[in-house]
Amino acid sequence: MSKGLIIVLLISPLVGFLINGLFGKWLKGNEKLSGGIGALTVLISLICSIIAFSHIQGSEKPFNEVLYSWIAGESFSFNIGFHVDALTTVMLLVITGVGFLIHVYSIGYMHGDEGYTRYFAYLNLFVFAMLILVLGNNYLMMFVGWEGVGLCSYLLIGFWYEKQSATDAGKKAFIVNRIGDFGFLLGMFTLFAAFGSLDFVSIFDNAEAGTFKQIFGASTLVIATLLLFVGAIGKSAQIPLYVWLPDAMEGPTPVSALIHAATMVTAGVYMIARSAVLYNLAHTGQIVAWIGVLTALFAAIIALKQNDIKRILAYSTVSQLGYMFVGVGVGAYASGIFHLVTHAFFKGLMFLTAGSVMHAMANELDIRKMGGLRNKLPITHATFLVGALAIAGAPFLSGFWSKDEILHSAWGSSKIIYIIGLATAFLTAFYMFRLIFVTFYGKSRVEPEVASHLHESPAVMWVPLAILAVPSALIGLLLGVGGHNSWFHHFTEKVAGFKGGHVEASGNIVLFMVISMIVGIAGITYAWTRYKNRVPSAEPTNALQKLVANKFYVDEIYNTFIVQPIKNASHFLLWKLFDVGIIDGIVNSVAALIRVIGGTLRRLQTGLVQVYIVSMVIGIVLFLAYYLFFA
Repeated sequence: MSKGLIIVLLISPLVGFLINGLFGKWLKGNEKLSGGIGALTVLISLICSIIAFSHIQGSEKPFNEVLYSWIAGESFSFNIGFHVDALTTVMLLVITGVGFLIHVYSIGYMHGDEGYTRYFAYLNLFVFAMLILVLGNNYLMMFVGWEGVGLCSYLLIGFWYEKQSATDAGKKAFIVNRIGDFGFLLGMFTLFAAFGSLDFVSIFDNAEAGTFKQIFGASTLVIATLLLFVGAIGKSAQIPLYVWLPDAMEGPTPVSALIHAATMVTAGVYMIARSAVLYNLAHTGQIVAWIGVLTALFAAIIALKQNDIKRILAYSTVSQLGYMFVGVGVGAYASGIFHLVTHAFFKGLMFLTAGSVMHAMANELDIRKMGGLRNKLPITHATFLVGALAIAGAPFLSGFWSKDEILHSAWGSSKIIYIIGLATAFLTAFYMFRLIFVTFYGKSRVEPEVASHLHESPAVMWVPLAILAVPSALIGLLLGVGGHNSWFHHFTEKVAGFKGGHVEASGNIVLFMVISMIVGIAGITYAWTRYKNRVPSAEPTNALQKLVANKFYVDEIYNTFIVQPIKNASHFLLWKLFDVGIIDGIVNSVAALIRVIGGTLRRLQTGLVQVYIVSMVIGIVLFLAYYLFFA
């Protein structure tokens, strides 16, 4: 593998961003050219990723190269460098593979939008930032990519900036993520203070050897890993910082598929997997696993009573991210990343199929106004069904393999985590098929005007759906057969820290698969009995349903006890006291002083020649007196 290959892989989307960004004014009238450039640059990165994957598969050592020195000091230096191993190539294939299909889908979905070229510029910039995040060989480069995807998320969530709800959602995502990023920064500072470096290899080697400054005593690694985890909580939407992701659905649906299902929100899972050595030594994985499983359950409960098709998928994403954190938290890093891969395909597929439904339904989002769509949208229905079966853990589809591996590993770590995870699996199957049955089955509840125009999406949109449906169904068979002894596990076990995970999977994995299969089928069956001929009620019928339908009032609680107090304090301290009282007071006082001085001096300018002559004579007399008597 050469540095040139990695540079082309990384730079290609940046070129697409520059072309669409700088020449968008001239490309505005040619959508196919603008969209084609955006998709082509990601395709080039995908081809390079496949080549990199083939090199790593046949190599025993990771590719680790420094491109150049970025910041150099007397006792430290930060480099621009690449670290490519099995974990990196898996992430590269997900980012560029799913990303390419979403770019192609977007060519049709965004047709006619005034911000067409701007959209593809932002999308290319996001892919570039995500590639920096996973290719970097140190935490500083990771953080640059981390902030880059945060910026692109803000730009794309608020893409339709004419809508107040979109701009509010973009600001909410940006601010909530800054809370997590502050923790990430503190974690980086702690690592640098302890190790004198931010390079992965240097930190991991010294951590295993115990040769680092214990700036917080024996708790140094504990504090560092927990601070890094705060960053992961923000970026990957875990309790208590998950609230930004459901609102992020205000952006275009392909954005939801790429950023908020397949790639950016998995950055926190990737970061913990990359830092596996540190988490193994610090023994903080149980905290990660508990936050993950509680988030999975909490988000699944909220999804039960949502009626917005994209918000149901959003809470499903939060829940599935929780499963990934359970995997990496209990030390089953390969299982957590395996679920990341399968989730990228089936959740990306479901978001795009939701976009196809919206395309046919004139952007309608409420599933209560749908029904009977399977005959009008046969391809959309079939592909959505594949994704739903995969996430529900239907036998031998992708989610069946990856989710069961995590639950099997969780059993060896904590029986309670396993039970909560299993209960969440039942809820997942139930709310996903509630969505399926209400949207695609039963009697049509579509408005007559909309019903007259119902049609399947154009080929540029449904072909990516058909392609994504294949790995959503089969990738588990390709990668996961054999459980913890599968090809995927053997491929990733060379990643630093993966074999050192403290998971002790126990029991026959086949038995666990059978149990999960029964639970998933039970959830689907229960959804069928409840919603095959029934529409969700317009209003909750009891206090518990109202609590769930209103998302446990978490946003309202945050607004009452955090947002408003801060705004009120800022209003008084920063505006009335500091801004008006001090800053404006100083500026206004200076202006008043100058006005007084100017008003006094202008009295000397009378316009009378006699006064000026007298003034000159007095000045001359005083001047001569000074030289005669004092000089």
